[in-house]
Amino acid sequence: MANSKRQLFLKRRLRVRNKLRKVNAGRLRLSVHRSNKNISCQLIDDVNGVTVASASTREKDLATGKNDVETAAKIGAAIAERAKKAGVSDAYFDRGGYLFHGKVKALADAAREAGLNI
Repeated sequence: MANSKRQLFLKRRLRVRNKLRKVNAGRLRLSVHRSNKNISCQLIDDVNGVTVASASTREKDLATGKNDVETAAKIGAAIAERAKKAGVSDAYFDRGGYLFHGKVKALADAAREAGLNI
């Protein structure tokens, strides 16, 4: 029986996350979630089970009404700024099951440019 798109996505997400956990070296996880209308990311401390910082297009100051590459870059810069305020400089990028291009890549590149070491 063929897997649905959702099942393939979930398999890919677990595969990516398990590979990253092997090489995380105690760093925080920058997790990305993308939908048709919004994009969000969180800095997560998996050891303590705590979200250290987050940014999303659902926040009033970051909302643009669009879900495009420029908006994703704005979210990436915001999460890097919030990470600095929280005292975090290193993280590893968890793209989930999403491919690393377009909005996901723009978010990661903007976070790197803003000073977050991914």
